[in-house]
Amino acid sequence: MSAALLEVRDLALAYGDVQVLFGVSLRVDEGEIVTLLGSNGAGKTTTLRAISGLRLPRGGEIRFRGESLLSAPASKRAAMGIALVPEGRELWPQLTVRENLELGAYTRSARARARRNLERVFSLFPRLRERHAQFAGSLSGGEQQMCAIGRALMIEPKLLMLDEPSLGLAPILVDQTFQIVRTLHEQGLTVLLVEQNLQKALEVAKRGYVIETGTVKLSGSSPDLLADPAIRSAYLGL
Repeated sequence: MSAALLEVRDLALAYGDVQVLFGVSLRVDEGEIVTLLGSNGAGKTTTLRAISGLRLPRGGEIRFRGESLLSAPASKRAAMGIALVPEGRELWPQLTVRENLELGAYTRSARARARRNLERVFSLFPRLRERHAQFAGSLSGGEQQMCAIGRALMIEPKLLMLDEPSLGLAPILVDQTFQIVRTLHEQGLTVLLVEQNLQKALEVAKRGYVIETGTVKLSGSSPDLLADPAIRSAYLGL
């Protein structure tokens, strides 16, 4: 078995008095693509935000390369190599594509290599090179997703977390987005993917976890989850 890059154990989290996560546990090994599946409101986004440091859990443990993250602020987690591409992209619409990308290089080590990493992003996404001087708000949905992924790559992540990357995209752009995920994985990046398109997610991921009402209900290899009658009925309508 590969070394664990990320381990989440018994994660509990609440928004005020409303508990959202009830003991979520998962593991992502070095070099894997792992997907979190579930319906809206199941707790998938909250799990990613807890890992990235944007939400503080009330219980449980998060370890990255064996080191506890519970006392580490989001900025330190980014410096350690954890990057989140949020649902809805969350670009700065009145800044150019290049400015959005450069703002992604906010850790000290990333700033030192910003020019090289910008060139890497432009090589991966030639469309962004063409659009580098455009306001991000004027981009198409697919181009905005490229920009959001590119911004996350500017910190040279060891773990890339993607929250609903296909949301709102036309089918051809969904295919392109998942091809980008495959390419990044082939380049050695470990990926934790939250996605409602179960078929696409399990085609690209090695393993998956199904979250329902803040609890992991099922986990297994992608072929096993795709073949599970309960999964096929609940998420594929089959």
